[in-house]
Amino acid sequence: MARLIYLMGPSGAGKDSLLERLSADSHGPLVAHRYITRSADAGCENHIALSEREFLRRRAKGLFALNWQAHGHYYALGIEVDLWLRQGIDVVVNGSRAHLPQALQCYGTQLLPVCLQVAPEVLRQRLTQRGRETAAQVEQRLIRAADYQHTLPAGCRLLDNNGDLEHTFNMLLALMAKQPQDTLL
Repeated sequence: MARLIYLMGPSGAGKDSLLERLSADSHGPLVAHRYITRSADAGCENHIALSEREFLRRRAKGLFALNWQAHGHYYALGIEVDLWLRQGIDVVVNGSRAHLPQALQCYGTQLLPVCLQVAPEVLRQRLTQRGRETAAQVEQRLIRAADYQHTLPAGCRLLDNNGDLEHTFNMLLALMAKQPQDTLL
C-alpha cells in the first residue's frame, strides 16, 4: 500500500530543503507541490500560485484532495495525489500540523505523519540566515516553534534535522521503508 508522507515542522525547520532533496532522488517517492494563494516567488517552496478566485473555483470543482487556510492564504493538495497513491506510488507533502486531523480522516492508515525537529539555536541561525524576516519576526517564529515542540500531534514520527541534510534524508527514507504497522504509535 502506498503512503502519504505528511511532513510537518516549524518555519525554518528545513521542510523545503528536505522536499527539494527528495525531488532530486529519482528512486524515491514523488513530492507533491501545493496550490497556494501567494506569489510563486514568495518563499522557497515550489508551489503553484493561484489567485483566491481561481483557488475557490478549483475547490468548487473538486480538484483538491485536501485544502485549508493559514497565515492569510489558502493551501491545497491536488487530486493528483490520490491518483499517484492508487497507482502504488508513495507521495510526500508539505503538510499543516493544524490540519493533520483532516488528513488523517481522509487517508487513515495510509498517512505517515512526520514531524521535523530542530533545536532552538539551530532554528534561530537558519531563520536569521535566510533573511526573510525582521529580528522581531524571527523571535515570533521561535516562540511558535517552541509551542510546536510542546504540542506535537499524536502518532507523529519524529525526524531530527539539526545537522546534515543528507543524514535527515536517509533517516526519512529509513522511516518510509518500515511497514505501515511499524510506524503507527
